[in-house]
Parts: sequence; structure tokens; C-alpha cells
Amino acid sequence: MSARGRTRDAVLAVGDGAVFAREIVGGVLGGRVRRYSGEVLRQSSLLITGSMLVVLGMVFALGLVVGIQGSYAARQVGAPSVAGAFAAIGDLREITPYAFGYMMSAKVSTGFVAEIGTMRITDEIDALDVMGMDSVLFLCSTRLLGSWLILPFLYALGIVVAFVGSYFAVVVQVAQVSPGGYFELFWKFQSPQDYLFSGIKAMAMATFVVLVGCYYGYKVRGGPVEVGAATARAMIVNLVGVHFIGIVGSQIFWGGTPRLPIGG
Repeated sequence: MSARGRTRDAVLAVGDGAVFAREIVGGVLGGRVRRYSGEVLRQSSLLITGSMLVVLGMVFALGLVVGIQGSYAARQVGAPSVAGAFAAIGDLREITPYAFGYMMSAKVSTGFVAEIGTMRITDEIDALDVMGMDSVLFLCSTRLLGSWLILPFLYALGIVVAFVGSYFAVVVQVAQVSPGGYFELFWKFQSPQDYLFSGIKAMAMATFVVLVGCYYGYKVRGGPVEVGAATARAMIVNLVGVHFIGIVGSQIFWGGTPRLPIGG
């Protein structure tokens, strides 16, 4: 296929995905998904039992990394207590949202592709349509609403876990600053607005990866090989989208006004 043909197919796929995403979101915001409230709660429970520990585990590990790197970077400039500020900025604004997006992409979105794609190739989706059910509403809008119900609380818990990881690395493991010195700068270098903006970034990433997973799963045609290929494509799109949302979000929220207590 020529470069022009690939470009055309990519543009058509983006347009098709946007229309499909609008249908999913419209089903949630329009209230039509309430008829499948039981499925919404089931998807929420699956998200808690199947993904919570995985997400929190990765967030804790990255919190440790931020704490260790911040400790040694601060030591090199002769200001070890600055590690608290490093953890406050890195964990809240960047590391936790990206960890959240990565794990949602790898665990949740690809799971949606595999599950919905398997239903497609085994004609289960066609059976839902024959029975008069709105398959997009039942399979996709319920997953999106279920994610919206759980993920804000999961993300808030993830921020706490990341902070705990960084504190453990700086104060307990490296032990180059006292708890009081750590928290002195830790709390100065964050604000309630930062928590709000961080949550918006994470929820935008989560919404994107859920929509991508539903789209690639629902649009599968063929057999098991095509399901696997759709899962791989969804993961690539998720990674690109997560980084794009992260970059744009940081630029919008902190690019012009970093809101750091530095100056003279």
C-alpha cells in the first residue's frame, strides 16, 4: 500500500473512532445507559477486583523511583531537603498520571479489546442486536460509566500510595533528611489546584484508553488472529494518546504558571 493510501486509511480510522466515541459518550451523558445499571455496577466491580492492586503496585514502585532520584539529585546540589519538593512535583504532576495511564492501557483497555473482540468473532454481539439490545450501549457505554464511577477514587488512592513510596525512599531508605525537613518543602510545593489538574489529566487518559479499547474490540472482523492484532494496535494508540494528553495537560495547567514558591 502506498503512503497516500496508508494516510487515507489512518484519517478514516480517526474519523470512525471519533464517531464511535461520540456514540459511547452520548449514551452515558444522555442517560440511556441507566437501563443497564446492573452491567455498569458489574464492570465497576471487575475494575476494582482485577486492576486496583496492579495499578497501585506500579504507582508505589514509581513513587520509590522518584524519591530515590530526587534524593541523590538534591544531594548533588547540596540541598538534601529539596527531595521533598522533587517528590511533590514529580509524583503529583507527572509520574502518577502517567503510571495510571500506562496501567489502564496495558490492563484495562487491552482487556476490553480481547473481551469485546471475542464476543464479535463468536457472533455474540450480533445476537444482542437480534434481541433488540443496543450493543454499543450495553458493551461500551456501561464500561465507560463503570470506569468513571471508580477511577477518581482509585486515582486519589494512587496519589497517596505514590507519596508513601517517595517518603519511604527519601526518609527511610536513603535517610538523608528528617521527616520534618521532608514535609516542610513537600507541602509548600503543591496546592489544591495541582490535585485538581492532576486528576483531570488522569481521567482524560483513562477515558481515552477506555474508548480506544471499546472501539478496537467492537470493530474486530475475522478470527482470533485479528483479535490479537487489534489488541496490539490498541496498545500503540493508547501509548501515543497517553503521552499526548500528558504533554498537552502539563502545558495547559503548569506551562504558563508553574505555581512554585520560588522567587525573590
